[in-house]
Amino acid sequence: MISAKFGRFLDKPLAPLARRIPISPSALTILGFLIMVVAAISILFNLVLGGLLLLLGGIFDMFDGIVARVNSKSTKFGAFLDSTLDRYSDSFTFVAVIWHFFEGNDLAGVIFTAGSLVGALLTSYVRSRSEGIGIRCDVGLIERPERVILLIIGCVAGWLLYIVIVLFFLGHITVIQRILHVRKMNRLEIETNEQVTMHHAMRYEGTIPDKSE
Repeated sequence: MISAKFGRFLDKPLAPLARRIPISPSALTILGFLIMVVAAISILFNLVLGGLLLLLGGIFDMFDGIVARVNSKSTKFGAFLDSTLDRYSDSFTFVAVIWHFFEGNDLAGVIFTAGSLVGALLTSYVRSRSEGIGIRCDVGLIERPERVILLIIGCVAGWLLYIVIVLFFLGHITVIQRILHVRKMNRLEIETNEQVTMHHAMRYEGTIPDKSE
């Protein structure tokens, strides 16, 4: 995934520019969200314009994190706000694409886009839920940056139906990958705890010498 491999790749080259930006990272997050909303509305009337606005909104979405890190303004609330508005942006964008296909009487487009929206929301939810129980979960084929890039290509190049079909399968494969990852990590944690418990029990019973003595 782009965010996992290149999440901070642009921090250093864009640091001089990031230091000159006078507004807060949260303000950039909100501005990026508003651009995404306008992009979603534009998709209803002009796919190419909608795709270009998605690109602009994606740039703001990337830049708010850079500004926060470079200027040491990263906060838990900022991360929470960014994640929340990302879900709204995803929802608005996919609903606009659903409406686009509905207006064109394209049932396949409607079904695959609705399924892609479910996959996108579950991808985020599964990660959030797993990290809430203490298991890091950034595995999988696709996250939001890849979704936005593919949607931009679909809107601008006119391949939107093919793109949402790809997003449908990649999104749900990612959800399955994360579920399996959490199960694996949970099993490893249980096995480790059992080994530690057994070791302490044997040590208590005197079958293992205490090295501290």
